[in-house]
Amino acid sequence: MAHRLRDLASMLAGYRMPSRVDGNPDREITGVATLEDAGPDEISFLSNVKYEKALSSTRAGAVIVSYEQAVPQGMDVIRTAEPYAAVMAVMVHVHGYRRHPRIGIDPRAVIHPDARVGEGANIHHGVTICANVTIGRNANIYPGVFIGPDCRIGDDCLLYPNVVIYDGCIVGHRVTIHAGSVIGEDGLGYAPVGEKWHKIPQIGVVEIGDDVEIGANCSIDRATLGRTAISRGTKFSNLIAIGHGTKVGENCMFVAQVGIAGSVTVGNHVTMAGKAGVAGHLTIGDNAQLAAMSGVMNDIPADTKVAGSPAIPIKDALRSFSLTGRLPELARQIKQLEAKVAALQKQLDAKV
Repeated sequence: MAHRLRDLASMLAGYRMPSRVDGNPDREITGVATLEDAGPDEISFLSNVKYEKALSSTRAGAVIVSYEQAVPQGMDVIRTAEPYAAVMAVMVHVHGYRRHPRIGIDPRAVIHPDARVGEGANIHHGVTICANVTIGRNANIYPGVFIGPDCRIGDDCLLYPNVVIYDGCIVGHRVTIHAGSVIGEDGLGYAPVGEKWHKIPQIGVVEIGDDVEIGANCSIDRATLGRTAISRGTKFSNLIAIGHGTKVGENCMFVAQVGIAGSVTVGNHVTMAGKAGVAGHLTIGDNAQLAAMSGVMNDIPADTKVAGSPAIPIKDALRSFSLTGRLPELARQIKQLEAKVAALQKQLDAKV
């Protein structure tokens, strides 16, 4: 289906993103692509000046840019204050979200008689649903998913292949869990007795709030006692590990390979970039931002940006990083200064 630029601009106004068309408002668009890959019937976007040079070579029929962005003469553009948010809205409008087949309940799924499955659910072959499980309405559960006893899964949830949810865990409404993720496995709970480690029963659960998305191959430990909690609106990339008893606040964003130890409290709207790690029993305040590969060993106050390992305020970290690159030069200068000081000392000793 083709969409005119004028119609896309009007649609963006409905998302509270005022915009205007510079160029041909009747140009028709059938898809969204990158500046590098887009063709004449596709729209792209520029939100990072790092890719500004690509504007001169793109074959895109139109580009979404900021109001102040310079573009080649004759290029059709939609101008808006936030191009990245705008292209998200255009993608939803043009392509929509992934559609899931309506199959009902496959007879090859294994569903315990005591389980309750909501209206409109799609349960594929190879799914195992144990006793006393509740599945909400319109759930989509793909092959290989295992849902243990006494779990509760909310409405409109999407579980991709080979997701495992251990016994007693709670998943809210509109939650997406991608392939291979495990929810509610035992945490690292062992008590030292002499030279041996004795396992502590992990009798808590995991509770996932509404509108959470968990990437592929993530693992969220069940609590030793009580619950491990991922609050509503939080989004995980792939390969995220959350330790037992940790509480993650609302609308957080964790990038790939973030690891959080047990009994950590993470506030709301916290961002952790790739490979950030947090030691156990710490508190991360609201709106904190952890740069990639941050190693957090102390509490982080709210509204703080940190980097480095151990993590320190990001301005201090950047100064440290700049000095690290100059260490060979600084070492040579120190040796030269030491030699000069030794020569001066020798001269002073000779005069005495």
